[in-house]
Amino acid sequence: MDQSGLQCGVKLPSWVMGEFLGTFLLVLIGCGSVCVAVVTEVDLTLVEIAGIWGSGIALAIYGTRAMSGAHLNPAVTLALAVFHDFKKERVLGYFASQVMGAFCAAMVLHGVFGGVIQEFEKEQGIQRGESGSEASAMVYGEYFPNPEGNPLDEAEKESMHLWQAFLVEAGGTAVLVCVIFALIRCKRRWLNYALSPLLIGGTVMLLIILLAPMTQGGFNPARDFAPRVFSAWAGWGEVPFTTNGQGWWLVYILGPFAGALVGALGMKFWKAP
Repeated sequence: MDQSGLQCGVKLPSWVMGEFLGTFLLVLIGCGSVCVAVVTEVDLTLVEIAGIWGSGIALAIYGTRAMSGAHLNPAVTLALAVFHDFKKERVLGYFASQVMGAFCAAMVLHGVFGGVIQEFEKEQGIQRGESGSEASAMVYGEYFPNPEGNPLDEAEKESMHLWQAFLVEAGGTAVLVCVIFALIRCKRRWLNYALSPLLIGGTVMLLIILLAPMTQGGFNPARDFAPRVFSAWAGWGEVPFTTNGQGWWLVYILGPFAGALVGALGMKFWKAP
């Protein structure tokens, strides 16, 4: 057989694989911790979950920054394209790689925890795809206020308005982007290279501790959207897109994008030490 016939013919750029693998890793580790906390008997505290998220992000950055710069977040990519020197023609490619990485991570998590999730739903009397099943769907996409493994009643849903949830996600992402831009502009390059993944992961950890009780603390459109779509496909149907009304995109997609741009704009007036 002609050896050329065995070749794929299309070689993906390293940055595509970097963003795919990095986002896959952070969602696998981060959402995996949510799965453990919600549907298993392991009692993880909020601080422990936040620490796992932060560690996953740091590991993902260390592992993929040489390939793609390790954006791993569409909001970060947009901010770098608008306010830094990131190549604008790569923005959509980065978005697609990040979303696909997050989606594949959700698939793997479902393969690992699918049976445990079903048992959890059985014990709690949750009918997947019906109102209240956000109690189990929250291991993938995010909801406000945080269901904490329980169905949200109308009083709980009304306790947090959409605009409040939007400000939480936008504000958290703005802080994250401020830290990222500060590290980018830091003149102590050796310090930046060695510690920036830990500082970024630590920032996300603190933000989750502070804000996850309200919105689950996403700050990343790919991290929320791709697992949310997967959960709809995996049996939750319309629940991921109706529980919070238009909040699924206003809070968890538009919010981080808006917050990232505000944070990056604010950093234009900051002078690096």
